[in-house]
Amino acid sequence: MRTANPALNDKVFGRYAPRAIGASEVMTLDGTVNKALLSACITMGAAWWSFANPPMASMALPLALIAFVVGIVLSFKKEWASVLTPVYALLEGLFLGSISLMFESIYPGIVFQAVSYTFGTLFALLLVYKSRLIPVTQNFRLGVAAATGGIAFVYLLSMVFSLFGVPFTFLSSASPLSIGISIVVIIVAALNLVLDFDFIEQGAARGDLPKYMEWYAAFGLLVTLVWLYLEILRLLVKLQSRD
Repeated sequence: MRTANPALNDKVFGRYAPRAIGASEVMTLDGTVNKALLSACITMGAAWWSFANPPMASMALPLALIAFVVGIVLSFKKEWASVLTPVYALLEGLFLGSISLMFESIYPGIVFQAVSYTFGTLFALLLVYKSRLIPVTQNFRLGVAAATGGIAFVYLLSMVFSLFGVPFTFLSSASPLSIGISIVVIIVAALNLVLDFDFIEQGAARGDLPKYMEWYAAFGLLVTLVWLYLEILRLLVKLQSRD
């Protein structure tokens, strides 16, 4: 059960499975879906509030950093997931609302488009997964994982070079190449949703994972959704800046 999402991989489930054997409460598919929906609602509610309060725009970077720290802690303390996942969802929502407000003030209507495309992609990929139109084979998992790792490496390299005043303009400009790269990244992010669905389903089917892994799985799915939204928003900004 390999997935490109670092929060959800076979090592995570395998590491915690022995502790759940014989436990009265284990991870279930319905429980995970409920936690994922609740986490999404927290994120959307926080994003709406932040979006409706312009002063929050200045807090975008601090909120992103705090959310990142919470995510790192959660990765090491998965048994805290029932507490930290809602906290992470809240922080990400505040961050997304803040950064969305900044772009909305420049390109009116862009946030609604980004949200619509994000949820449209989510439901489309869920339908594709349930219909088994895309076979989740080992080669498929490895391919998406490799592509995701490559994207992460390029983004990290871009941040390092930008510190020395050498920006990767092919990532941030509105050139055809940059737009093409954004489309590829969005496709990879969307395919990560398929892997997340597959991993959650298989993890729940095991019947030996602790209940808090429902919250942790919801956290992993939320990470992918936030990434997808930001990439779609980024692409829309590039397209509108060309007009």
